[in-house]
Amino acid sequence: MHALSFFNLYRHNFVRLAVATPAVRVADPAFNAQATVTLMRRADESHALLALFPELGLTGYSCEDLFHQQALEHACIDALRELLLASREIATIAVVGLPVAVEGALFNCAAVLHRGQLLGVVPKSYLPNYREFYERRQFAPAAVAQREAIDLCGQRDVPFGTRLLFRPRGQPLAMFHVELCEDLWVPIPPSSHAALAGATLLLNLSASNATIGKADYRRDLVTGQSARCIAAYAYAAAGFGESTTDLAWDGHALVAENGTLLGESRRFSMEPQLLTADVDLDRLLQDRAQQTSFADAAHAHRDAVRGHRVIDIDFALPTGEVLLPTRVPDRFPFVPSDAARRNERCEEVMAIQTQGLAQRMRGAGIERLVIGVSGGLDSAHALLVCASAVDRLGLPRSSIHACTLPGFATSERTLDQARRLTAAVGATAHEIDIRPACRQLLRAIGHGHSDERPLYDRVFENVQAGERSNHLFRLAGLHGAMVVGTSDLSELALGWCTYGIGDHMAHYHVSASVPKTLIQYLVRWSAESAHTDAALSRVLLDVLATQISPELVPGREGPASSEATVGPYELQDFTLYYTLRFGYRPAKVAFLAWLAWREHGHDIASIKHWLRVFVQRFFQGSQYKRSCIANGPKVGSGGALSPRGDWRAPSDATARVWLDDVEEIPDVGPGALAQAGAASGLAG
Repeated sequence: MHALSFFNLYRHNFVRLAVATPAVRVADPAFNAQATVTLMRRADESHALLALFPELGLTGYSCEDLFHQQALEHACIDALRELLLASREIATIAVVGLPVAVEGALFNCAAVLHRGQLLGVVPKSYLPNYREFYERRQFAPAAVAQREAIDLCGQRDVPFGTRLLFRPRGQPLAMFHVELCEDLWVPIPPSSHAALAGATLLLNLSASNATIGKADYRRDLVTGQSARCIAAYAYAAAGFGESTTDLAWDGHALVAENGTLLGESRRFSMEPQLLTADVDLDRLLQDRAQQTSFADAAHAHRDAVRGHRVIDIDFALPTGEVLLPTRVPDRFPFVPSDAARRNERCEEVMAIQTQGLAQRMRGAGIERLVIGVSGGLDSAHALLVCASAVDRLGLPRSSIHACTLPGFATSERTLDQARRLTAAVGATAHEIDIRPACRQLLRAIGHGHSDERPLYDRVFENVQAGERSNHLFRLAGLHGAMVVGTSDLSELALGWCTYGIGDHMAHYHVSASVPKTLIQYLVRWSAESAHTDAALSRVLLDVLATQISPELVPGREGPASSEATVGPYELQDFTLYYTLRFGYRPAKVAFLAWLAWREHGHDIASIKHWLRVFVQRFFQGSQYKRSCIANGPKVGSGGALSPRGDWRAPSDATARVWLDDVEEIPDVGPGALAQAGAASGLAG
């Protein structure tokens, strides 16, 4: 991969779709052809792979019985010729609507054209003939067609039918299928079988008049079909200029990707519009591969699936320049960006964790909990979950035994926060200084550490983590309690925990599938909740302002930061999401991270550095820890790392292929690369 082209959306299996809403004149194909060409050129300037136009756009949808006039039919074919001629200078594939007569029947069709060639013509399958629609008065449904190829505009044997799949050779993953308006509104749209046959882009040329509430239903149809088909769905509705004799038209354009609305046009505009959206093909293919029932459905409908014909298109992707996607990924993919949805998400996460712990307590017949409270982020949230669980079970908060275990690097700040947290929650407080036990163990194994001659190595750290867990388990045995773990998904991904009798182990891990960035929001949500008293709220806000550290090694300026070793959690959680949820290669993850974070403190060099750390730790250094983690509830669709659930991997795998992929990431951004290239050219 050329360094500059790294910053091109097509290099990372994105494709740009354009949905056009031209102004039309009813029964004026020449005018409509010119309006179509104008938007085709705009789509080409935006480097769109294809441009989708409304149903019967060359004539206008509302021509009624004028469709049976020969003058209109001939003018429409002339208009199509003009489009074909203009398309020779346009790289973008166009999909336009027009009536086409075949062997005495008139069909409502979509024509696919590129570089002067008619690639295929698709007739409408389902003709509405109810309420305000009378299409059967003018048109025949696709099922009555007897031909699989037609001659049109001087081109012979143009593929004709509903089961056509169009595949650009430059990007074969972007195989697309075309259907028309009502085809989407039936129980099994033609696009359903097309998706099972491999189409990732589903296109709909529509007219769809405007009535109260219809836009919401239309939006639900488009997003729902994209989700069911694990595909992108683009929809173009007729707009300004259609006859308003009895109906109105809103020009509603939509693009959805696997249930997510990527963009929509402004309805009722009197000006032409071009909606562009960038579709992530990798996301679609990865989801189809992971959702094995998708392949089962293709097998169940194999007769319909096998009937599709694939038409290859000579299309060269515009990969030779910087071309950034219009969509920018959320910096915190585990956390909704919308405040209202974020609050709902926090409430739901807390409910899942609470229900998981409460059921485990009830199933085990245990009414007491033991938890280590450090005064830091993870244990603060886990303590809140414990409180919620005992409340749910009708048990007193005193049944929570909150144990603070100061060691060699425990700060006065976190020790104070741990005490205040325990008091504010109403748990039974325990405080055990682990330093004497650690010194004894270090001497017993011949470690060499002493207060006079400190030796701060990994053994020194692990002994403290082990002693903390040892005390917690022994305390649980004494009180007939369950140890609640405080590790989170981010730490498990990076192996940032002490194996076995350490923070790796507990009787139940309430946050095993909750990443660090989400825990930060959960703690803030709890602090700002109207149900949280002032003392608890204050200490939670203090916890949020505290540096994340295991507090194991003393330092001149306080304990070492975790993020200095494993990387910024905001970046590593971003990488974790796209690695775990979608299985993306590191180079694509870096591209997405750069898009999300380039204006927020992380350049491509920083992203590359910490991605290398993530890859090494996740794929090669930490799986043995994840292979035997304690039980804990799965929380989000972003995935979990339980060997009994989402993630199964060998403990002795190598990270070589991922590390090699990291090396394809450039060390500087596109601006610096362009300057270097210009300087090189001048020197030459």
